[in-house]
Amino acid sequence: MFKRILPALFMASLPMAAMASLDVEELRVDKAKAEFPDVANRYQGFVTGLQEKLAAGNEEKQVTQMTAAQGIRLWQQAVRDVQSGNIDDRSLYWARLAMRSHLKTSPAGYNIVPWQRDILVRAVEAASRGFSDIQFGDDVQIRILLTGFDPFFLDRNIQQSNPSGITALMLDGYKFKVGGKQAQIETVMIPVRFADFDQGMIESLLTPFYRKRSISAVFTVSMGRDDFDLERFPGRNRSAEAPDNLNVLTGASKTRPIAPMLNGKTLNGDEFVEFSLPASVMQAAPGSYKINDNHKVTTLSKGSFEARSLSELYNETSVEGSGGGYLSNEISYRAVLLRDQFGLKIPVGHIHTPKVAGYDAEAGKAIAEQVRAMVELAASTL
Repeated sequence: MFKRILPALFMASLPMAAMASLDVEELRVDKAKAEFPDVANRYQGFVTGLQEKLAAGNEEKQVTQMTAAQGIRLWQQAVRDVQSGNIDDRSLYWARLAMRSHLKTSPAGYNIVPWQRDILVRAVEAASRGFSDIQFGDDVQIRILLTGFDPFFLDRNIQQSNPSGITALMLDGYKFKVGGKQAQIETVMIPVRFADFDQGMIESLLTPFYRKRSISAVFTVSMGRDDFDLERFPGRNRSAEAPDNLNVLTGASKTRPIAPMLNGKTLNGDEFVEFSLPASVMQAAPGSYKINDNHKVTTLSKGSFEARSLSELYNETSVEGSGGGYLSNEISYRAVLLRDQFGLKIPVGHIHTPKVAGYDAEAGKAIAEQVRAMVELAASTL
C-alpha cells in the first residue's frame, strides 16, 4: 500500500471544505506564488479566465468543453513562450495546479456536484499537458512522440525546474527534413505521480499510435545524473525510496522491489526489456554534455553490474533498470513493453538529461538543443 507524507502547507489560510479537497500538489501553490511570483503567476490570466467562465457557466457539457479549451490554450502559450526564449517549464506547472484548485473549490454557475468537478480537473489535466494537442501535419512521413516530466522533489526546492519539461516545450511541433523526408516532433508532459502510471496513463497515451502503426519513434525524457544517459535496459520494478509529487511512497526499496500496477492488476512483463534507440548514432550529437549508452542495472541476486545483453537478465529479479527504480525508468519500461506487445520494431527508449539544481535557463536550453540533435540523428536511421 502507498504511504502518504502529510505536509502542513498553508493549511490555516484555507477554509475546511477547501482543505478537504485540495491535494498535496495544489497546496503548494500559495508557497510558490510567495517565493517566485513572476514565475508562478505568469499565466494568472488563464487561471482567472477559467474561474470566471466556471462561475458564468450554466451547463455541464459547455463548462467541460470550456475547461478543456482553456487547458489547451495554456499548453500552447507555454510552448510559444519557451520557443520564443522564455526557457522555463515551471509557469505551466503552477498554472495547471492553480486551475485545478479553482475547479475543485470555486463557485459554478449551476449546481455542480463533486464528481462533475473531478471531470473538469481531468479535462484541464489532459489538455494542459499537450495530450489534446498532438497533431502531425499531412506532409509528415516521420512522426516522433517525445515526453517530458513535471518538476519534482518540490519540498526540497519549490523553485525546481525540470530540463525534460523544457525540452518538451521547446520541441513541440518542431519540423525538420532528414533523408528527403519530412519529420515532426510532438510532445506531452507527464506527471510525477505513481497513481497516474498505475491507472494506465502511459498505455492510454501510446496504444492508439501503436495500434494504428502511426508513430515512427518514441523518446521518453527525464532529468537524471551528470551527463546524458541512454537507458539500455529498463526494469519492471520500483525500488526508489523517494516520494512522488503527492508525497506518496510505494513502500518499495532496493531490498524489496515492487512491481507497478496497470488498471488494478500487477503489470505483467519480463523483469527487463531493451530499448531500441540507435544509441551509437545519437552519441554523435553535438553539445555541452557527454552522452552515455548506459548498461548498468541492479538485480536482487547480483547487485549492480553492467549488463552485456538482455539474455543474461532473463532469470533475474529487477531492482533498478538502467534508468533507476523511479518513474523515469518506469515510463521507459512501459513504452518498450507495450511496443513489444504490439510487435513493433520502431525506436523506443529513454533519455536521462543532466540534472540541474533549482532553475538554470542556460543549462535548460543547452540540454534541450542537444536532445533535439539526438532526435534528428536518430530520425536519419528511419
